[in-house]
This record gives sequence, C-alpha cells and structure tokens, in this order.
Amino acid sequence: MKTSFHRSQTLGYKNGFAFSRLPTVGIGGERLYVNQLSQAELDELSNQRPTLTYGPAKRAPPSGFIPAHVAFDKKILKFDAYFQEDVPLSAEEHYRIRQVAIYYYLEDDSMSVIEPVVQNSGLPQGKLIRRHRVPKNDQGKHYHWKDLNRGMNITMYGRTYRIVDCDPFTQVFLESQGLELNPPEKMVFDPYTELRRMPVRKYITPSDFDQLKQFLTYDKQVLRFYATWDDTNSIFGENRPYVIHFYLADDTVEVREVYRQNDGRDPFPILIKRQRLPKTFADKKKTFPSCVLEISDQEVLEWFTAKDFAVGKTITLLGRTFFIYDCDEFTRNFYRDKFGITDFQPVEIKKKSLEEVPRVIPPYNGFGVLEDSLQNCFSLFPKPPRKDIIKMLENDHKVLRYQVALESPNPEDRKRRFILSYFLSNDMISIYEPPVRNSGITGGKYLGKTRVAKPGSTTENPTYYEPSDLTIGSTIEVFGHRFVITDADEYVLNYMESNAESFPAATLQSLRDHFRPRQVVKETANSLFFSFAWAVLIITTLLLHNTLWSLLVSW
Repeated sequence: MKTSFHRSQTLGYKNGFAFSRLPTVGIGGERLYVNQLSQAELDELSNQRPTLTYGPAKRAPPSGFIPAHVAFDKKILKFDAYFQEDVPLSAEEHYRIRQVAIYYYLEDDSMSVIEPVVQNSGLPQGKLIRRHRVPKNDQGKHYHWKDLNRGMNITMYGRTYRIVDCDPFTQVFLESQGLELNPPEKMVFDPYTELRRMPVRKYITPSDFDQLKQFLTYDKQVLRFYATWDDTNSIFGENRPYVIHFYLADDTVEVREVYRQNDGRDPFPILIKRQRLPKTFADKKKTFPSCVLEISDQEVLEWFTAKDFAVGKTITLLGRTFFIYDCDEFTRNFYRDKFGITDFQPVEIKKKSLEEVPRVIPPYNGFGVLEDSLQNCFSLFPKPPRKDIIKMLENDHKVLRYQVALESPNPEDRKRRFILSYFLSNDMISIYEPPVRNSGITGGKYLGKTRVAKPGSTTENPTYYEPSDLTIGSTIEVFGHRFVITDADEYVLNYMESNAESFPAATLQSLRDHFRPRQVVKETANSLFFSFAWAVLIITTLLLHNTLWSLLVSW
C-alpha cells in the first residue's frame, strides 16, 4: 500500500561539469541497501558462464510487448454521479437532480456520460456526452483515470458532476494502481420526483351500487336519440343534425355526426367520443384548468343518466346545446317500461330559409377573353368556356378575308393597308399588315386571334362582330382603332351566296356591287379569248384542208 514514489536526485554539477552520484535513499524514502544487487544485475550474473570452456552464454529472450489497446480492451471504469440543474420557471421545484453514469475507457483514455432514460420525463436523456477524450483545462490536457475518485467534483463542458461511488471492478483497478479511494457517498435523489412517488391517502366509502350487475343486465343495449345543434348565431354556423347514443351498460354518452352527401364537410364520424359526461360540477376555483386535467369523481357531483334525456328537451353536453326531436323504437320501449313515459311525439324541425346573396360580377379588367375571365367569378377552380364543337367541325379552315384601311388623323397611317381575317369556326378576328418596302413601318401581325366586341356592348351582355357586319365601306372599331373595309376576297362572295339565307340582303348586295365591275371585265376578257380561239381554230382547219387536197391531187 505504498503512496509515495519519489526518487532521490543522482545528477549533480561541479565546476560546470555534470557528474552522477549514488542515491542515498531508495524510492519513496525507503532504506537503501548498499551491497544489495538489483534484480537486473542478479539476472545478468546468473547468465554469466565460463566462456573458455563453454563459450559465450545466450541471453534470455525479452518479454513480449502487449499494446494498450489489447491489454485494456473492453476494460471500462464506471462511476456513479449526479448533477444539479436549475428550474427557473416552476413554482413547485427550484432545482432538479439528474443521475448519470460516467464511463472511462482504458484502451484510449476516452470518456462518456450517459443518463438512464425515464419514460414520460419530458427531458432529453440518454447520451449526454459522447465518447471522446474530454479536455481538462485550457492548456490542452485531458482527463486521466488518475483524476477520478469517489467523493469529488468533476467539471466537463461547464457542468459539474459529483462522483459518489464506483463499481467493484473500478475499485479493484484503482487500488491495484496505488490510488487511495475516498469513502463512497449516498446517491442524491430528485426531491420533486420523490414527492410525486408518495402515495396520496384517499378515504372513499365503497358504493352499494353493483356495476357488474348493470353491465350484465344492459350490455349491448343503447338508447338512440336524434338531435340538432343550432349554431346559426355564429358567423358561419348552421343547424346540424346529430345522433346521441346512451350506453346503458356503463352510463356513457357518444355523439355522432350525420354525414350527408355533398354537404361540404369532411366525414368525421364522432363529435364526442364515448365517455361519461358531467352534469353538475362541484365548487371549484376559477383557476382550475378543466381543459387540461381529467375530470374525476371528486370534481363532479352528478353525471348524466338515462332519465336526463327526453324527446322535445334541450340538453347541454360539454358546452354544446342539443335539441332532441326524436328517438328510435327501442328507446321508446325502454322509457315506457322503465319510467312509464308514453309521450314520444317527434318534433318537426323547421329549417331556416337561407338568404340568397346576389352574385355581383366585378367589371371586366381588359385582360384575356371576356368569357374566359368570367369563369373566375363562378368557381374557385375555373373551367374553360364551352365551345361549339359542331360549328368548329363544319367551318374548320374557313376564313373570310377583307382589306381594310386605318382611319387616322395622321396622313402616314391613312396609306397603311391591312388584311382582316374572320375565322368562321370560332368567330375570331386577326389583323395582319403586309410589309411595304421603304415605308418606315414594320409589317407583320397587328392583332392576334380574338373576339372583337362592338362599340357600346357591355360586359353583362356583350355583342361581337359577325360576318353580316362586315360590308364594303363599313367601319369597324377594334380596341379603339377604326378600320374601313375597302376590299374583300372572292371567297367571301362565293361563301355568302352559297349561304344566302344566313346573311342579310344588304351585306350580300354590297359585295355583289363591289365585284360587278371585276366580273364585267372578266367576262369581256373571256369572250375575247374565246373569239380569238375560234378564229385560230378556223384558220388552222382551212390550212389543213388545203394541204390535204394538194397532196391528194399530186398523188
């Protein structure tokens, strides 16, 4: 049980030169035997043999070297400790005692701190400090097993741990290394936890009511009531139907919702789960947290029973007022046999008529097509407006083209010519300006395909341009720009003549008057062409006839 391991000084200096001297005392101040040989010298002398007779003696093999990670593999020192934690935001406890276990791994001098996990403690427990070499101070030193002992404080990362005891292996190891251990201390427990573990004495007089008999008699017997909850006084409330179940086996109540198709509500089946509902509470403080703690028999004077339910009666369950207007046949028979009640006339529920809120359509903001933008006012997820598929199939690739001129006070704009295309499949209009060289105006698309409303039309009843409105010389207004129709394609006249019943006579007559000079010129050119062709044919025939006659005469 040696505790001192000091060695005497054997190195000295004289006249500036170092010299060695023999020690006066042994290790730890023990008596030094001058003529006593050390064990190494004895081993060396035992190996000396006469070299002349037997030759040089063989030295003993050195002892095997065992590294630390092999010698101390799976050897761990365990210390029982605790630390104190302040609780500033609690009126019942000011500090908390948390018990931990400190593990020291001898193979690499690493440490870890682990707190036993307690269920429902509400604290982050388990591994508080992971396994690594824990720094001891700011000089870069780390904790060693020589720094650990019973009855001492150890600080790791700003938290002070009190070591109270260790396991038997740790005690044997430290004593074998010559470390004197302090006496063990008792583990300190958390005072608030010990207070919670103390049983509270209750003096309850046993009841003479036989609950087992009630369960065996009324098992699977349920009273069913049909009720409504009038919540129309709230901002989005309504009169909603419910079904109230009263279980006779244990006097529990369940309130279920009545789900109706397309009622706009998620199908949550249960409003109040099956439980005993209090009817009259005992006198309690205003600060009693009734929404947090479970209600027990000490806080309730009377619970709801079967006699509290009746048709035509209003009952309040957990703050909600329900009006019972009917019940099922089993419930009627039970009340008739049990309480002698015979009046079960159902109450007619009058539904309040909902006030129709007029739909106000906001004014058109000018973005997009009017019909497409109007769908945002009808539903949350707008749908595209319906299209006339038959009309689109019949008039596919049918386009009426007109030449229009721009009405403008600017003389340069009066010379500009545009091509107006009217698509018969969807009644849309597009305007294209042919590029003119050296005009200084970039041609191209002037207006994309869209429906153009007539001047004076409203967003509630819009009217759009139709083919009957496009006559020669008429003026159309396209988003604030005025265009005059100066010419049209011949396909326009042919289409309107083939569908004369669908267009007014004035429109058709304007096109005929516009194309009549062209038709006269065309007919004259055709007649001259045919006259010239007949003359050429006659001359060719006569020449051929004379040639044949001359050949015949010569033959």
